[in-house]
Amino acid sequence: MDGNNKLIREKIALPKDGKKLLLHSCCAPCAGEVMEALISSDIDFTIYFYNPNIHPRNEYDIRKEENIRFAEKHNIPFIDADYDVDHWFELAKGMEHEPEKGIRCTMCFDMRFEKTAEYAAAHGFDVISSSLGISRWKNMEQINDCGVRAASRHPDMEYWTFNWRKKGGSARMLEISKRERFYMQEYCGCAYSLRDTNKWRMANGRQKIELGTKYYGDEE
Repeated sequence: MDGNNKLIREKIALPKDGKKLLLHSCCAPCAGEVMEALISSDIDFTIYFYNPNIHPRNEYDIRKEENIRFAEKHNIPFIDADYDVDHWFELAKGMEHEPEKGIRCTMCFDMRFEKTAEYAAAHGFDVISSSLGISRWKNMEQINDCGVRAASRHPDMEYWTFNWRKKGGSARMLEISKRERFYMQEYCGCAYSLRDTNKWRMANGRQKIELGTKYYGDEE
């Protein structure tokens, strides 16, 4: 670490004497600070990338490749799970016009965390968690409830509800994103989030999102 106080981290430890963490990652910007915090605390972890909500496919590929790049830089194992987007749309039927942080998001978190927990149980991980909670745009209680529910289906598995935003985590997230020049996604990820974000932009005199063009640090 350099002399910047914002980069000073306290050592953290897995809950209940956990040995091995499977970290669900939604994207590189959210995962960057979480991964560096885990590395600095010598925690054994693997990245699990399962995000069939991300739409369209080229947006999904950009977000995934950014995460792979950062994982490879730190020699962190990366599990690339299936992009079963058709199944996600099936589960989202009837929820197309639900607001952000509503029941559609709960369904989405449940889907991703249940698959994460299943993989963890089959491959010797006793703790799961997610980088989703570091984003200020997300409801941390909603995310934690979904994670705990998914882990409870497997004996001796724990969902780690650590608050990644605290003690400068959110600021470091932004610093790392600029340092690494991560791709800057401008909506949550799903087709309905993209639709609603663009609808808001047009109503407020702003241009629609241009996918694949904006990166952290470009504005400086």
